Amino acid sequence: MKEAERERERTITPPTTSPPLASPRYIFPSAATPPHPRELAFARRLCASQISAPRPSCEQQGVCRVVSHPGMEYFDARRKPHNVGKVIAALVLTTLCIFVLKQSPGFGGSSVFSRHEPGVTHVLVTGGAGYIGSHASLRLLKDNYRVTIVDNLSRGNMGAVKVLQELFPQPGRLQFIYADLGDQKTVNKIFAENAFDAVMHFAAVAYVGESTLEPLRYYHNITSNTLLILEAMVSHGVKTLIYSSTCATYGEPEKMPIVETTRQLPINPYGKAKKMAEDIILDFTKGRKDMAVMILRYFNVIGSDPEGRLGEAPRPELREHGRISGACFDAALGIIPGLKVKGTDYPTTDGTCIRDYIDVTDLVDAHVKALNKAEPNKVGIYNVGTGRGRSVKEFVDACKKATGVNIKIEYLSRRPGDYAEVYSDPTKINTELNWTAQYTDLKESLFVVIF
Repeated sequence: MKEAERERERTITPPTTSPPLASPRYIFPSAATPPHPRELAFARRLCASQISAPRPSCEQQGVCRVVSHPGMEYFDARRKPHNVGKVIAALVLTTLCIFVLKQSPGFGGSSVFSRHEPGVTHVLVTGGAGYIGSHASLRLLKDNYRVTIVDNLSRGNMGAVKVLQELFPQPGRLQFIYADLGDQKTVNKIFAENAFDAVMHFAAVAYVGESTLEPLRYYHNITSNTLLILEAMVSHGVKTLIYSSTCATYGEPEKMPIVETTRQLPINPYGKAKKMAEDIILDFTKGRKDMAVMILRYFNVIGSDPEGRLGEAPRPELREHGRISGACFDAALGIIPGLKVKGTDYPTTDGTCIRDYIDVTDLVDAHVKALNKAEPNKVGIYNVGTGRGRSVKEFVDACKKATGVNIKIEYLSRRPGDYAEVYSDPTKINTELNWTAQYTDLKESLFVVIF
């Protein structure tokens, strides 16, 4: 049996409910023709506005197809097959299956993902079903990396995984593991059964507003999961880590732009938890000459895949805490009555917050460059931003131009934990990683998101 067929037979669809994640479940790619980018973009956005289930299926997300199997026969209750014939047929089929499995190189649990291969870099992408993680996985796969995505789908989107599986159905390219990184046994099992060369750690809860309402959840999720990942890396000899951090660790510095040496004084639980995770990583690497670590502190992420294959699809219950780009899209499509601008009395030119908006395509490019430049016995820390701050009002104007919709604006009081102004100085990443933001036009980034 060919390896692609064997992997398709082992496909497991994740449940639509939320069972305990005691052990990892592997979901392998299936060959299919990818949908047209505009069909996919429209379906994803339309379905994302209608789904309320805590763990939607890929059919609900509108990005996978129900395929009938012409070779499958259905039982007709009116027919009365001979019992002896049934027994003989069952024995023959069982014998044939056992023979085929024994001839398979994957028999007994072995697979290409469980062994290192010369010239192939196997990257574990935690949170790879999420907004940024899925775009990073897409870029890695396009660059011929081997990718394993681990996600419990509490915030991720199975539809994004299906898109990646359809785009890269070849054996040994992509696998998805449905698992919770907060469970130590599960994490160890994943590392024991896979030969990883590097880890890109995106998995985390990541909403500033929500972190002020559920601080303990943020502290536990961000710090504990990072600890378990580091311990597993040590136990299984994985020596390269690219860590997803945030500009929220800086808080509200007095001086702009922000450089990597700017003092970190976070003012919300999300930023504080991320700084704690950074401190854990830095302490962990002291005295470990074999570890290659990159910490990327990125600013406000917007945009989507330029070809429309992936995008941001937050759960309905999280829209209140989500990114402004998602709210802009919802308002333009009439999913919500208008755009809520929180805070107009900040000490800025027009009274609204100023942010450094970085396109997700540029962001994942920075991650890949960091992976390629990672060196043993070195920790690289980089701001990932455009170096230019734009106000929320500027963002709203760009959104109106991109959509052609005169979006209704509702001005509200400040959101807890927000700060007035923050933008980066990207000089260090420009110089050391040869990285520069390419998608800096707000209107163009938002046009891709909407259409």
